[in-house]
Amino acid sequence: MKKQLLTIVMGTMMAASASAQDATVTILNDNGAQKIHKEIYGQFAEHLGTCIYGGLWVGKESPIPNTQGYRNDVLKALQDLKVPVLRWPGGCFADEYHWRDGIGPYSQRPKMQNNNWGGTIEDNSFGTHEFLNLCELIGCEPYISGNVGSGTVEEMAKWVEYMTSDGDTPMAKLRRQNGRDKAWKVKYLGVGNESWGCGGNMRPEYYADLYRRYQTYCRNYDGNELYKIASGATDYDYNWTRVLMDRIGHQMNGVSLHYYTVSGWDGSKGSALVYDNDEYYWTLGKCLEIEDVIKKHCAIMDEKDPKKQIGLLVDEWGTWWDEEPGTVKGHLFQQNTMRDAFVAALSLNIFHRHCDRIRMANIAQVVNVLQSMILTDTKDGGHMVLTPTYHVFRMYTPFQEATYLPLDLKCDVMKVRHDMRKQMDASSENGYRPLPLVSASAAKTQDGSIVVSLSNVSLDKAQEVALEGITGKILNGSMLCTADIRAYNDFDNPARVAPVEFSNSKPGKEVSVPTANKKQPLKIEFGKGKNGKLTVQLPPKSIVVFTVK
Repeated sequence: MKKQLLTIVMGTMMAASASAQDATVTILNDNGAQKIHKEIYGQFAEHLGTCIYGGLWVGKESPIPNTQGYRNDVLKALQDLKVPVLRWPGGCFADEYHWRDGIGPYSQRPKMQNNNWGGTIEDNSFGTHEFLNLCELIGCEPYISGNVGSGTVEEMAKWVEYMTSDGDTPMAKLRRQNGRDKAWKVKYLGVGNESWGCGGNMRPEYYADLYRRYQTYCRNYDGNELYKIASGATDYDYNWTRVLMDRIGHQMNGVSLHYYTVSGWDGSKGSALVYDNDEYYWTLGKCLEIEDVIKKHCAIMDEKDPKKQIGLLVDEWGTWWDEEPGTVKGHLFQQNTMRDAFVAALSLNIFHRHCDRIRMANIAQVVNVLQSMILTDTKDGGHMVLTPTYHVFRMYTPFQEATYLPLDLKCDVMKVRHDMRKQMDASSENGYRPLPLVSASAAKTQDGSIVVSLSNVSLDKAQEVALEGITGKILNGSMLCTADIRAYNDFDNPARVAPVEFSNSKPGKEVSVPTANKKQPLKIEFGKGKNGKLTVQLPPKSIVVFTVK
């Protein structure tokens, strides 16, 4: 497929175009061939902090309104998000998790200590049945992360049998004894997680041999066909990918990649709420660097798999900040501002551009951990907050299963520091990353409509964007925009950051959507005539998605 063409006009630190348009986006409407896999919008739920307990699960006896133990408010929010796939039970937790501890009567399930995340005592009340039943309630595919680090081949093989066999087999009989007659459909199976680190501190050669052994005994039962995923690299470890492609090859259906927008792994990672403008721009520059990482891993994969039969799965990604003051150490609870929303929008646009290889992505994590969709508490009947990142994922749902349309983007670019902790010499090109002021993506939906996303990352300058290659009327759209880039939602102000909806604009007419800054509304206008340009006036700090037909 043709990749998006990116043409950038270099400027000063806060470059401003003197032309009529600050940016031009030409959508190559006839060149779309590759589907944007809905699994790119996947989620991740680990036994970490209050992601599971208090987030997804409160138990059937809880005073918090629930369905079979699952929070009703969270269930509804995830259904509205059209979650396509959910990864569980980890993360690092997965390679210390033994699935038999999480089945059978609750009173008989042994407790364990969660050694990776705060030493919390895990009671195993949320196990295989609870997870797979949750996926059925949400309407998503389950993605099981199997234990290679401390588990055995037999343990993983029997887990697959327990979940997916409908025959007269020992594990199917055990499942029926535990209340589930019909097997579940389980497509995605991760054979280990972060095997280079918390999953066993292995060398790639050793892990590759283990993978070949473990996957051999993970069999397809009764029409259930497993999509087997090897534990892939962390961000810049290209050798790991090369070894796995050489030694495993097509014995894996996919290989994972983890990339976090984080300032470093030693010491403070910075506050989710308190940051200056330079730190904001640094974050977006670091976020965009995932594209170069993806390209380099894909180039290695292309050498052994030119037909792109092996998928790349970015099954952990997102921002990682310091835990909020006063929260439990090791539970990774962080707030979520408009800065995080931009990381989500820009990352999703990148995943679209590489959907010929990227088959799935799973943001970390779904509730109460890192860059979450949802924040909850269990006080006074329970409260729930939808984060700015949730709103981006909700706005982007029309892209799921749409046909990606390449585009040519021309816009101003600013330079941002490469290392947030160091002051760089402004004359040094090597000390900076490029940050285009506009990000864009486009796709054609199944009914022939075109969905467009546009983001203006500038803190103070509106961007006038000329869109070429589409005509028609705006069916609907939404904009996420705040006066303060540090704005966030909490239990006292759950709708401080929320999208504004708009619809119904015919050619020759104008859509004007007010923002917190009334002097800079969103304006969308079609020029007259068949080939008239669509002009969008993007307010500062805005993310816009709209559909044209």
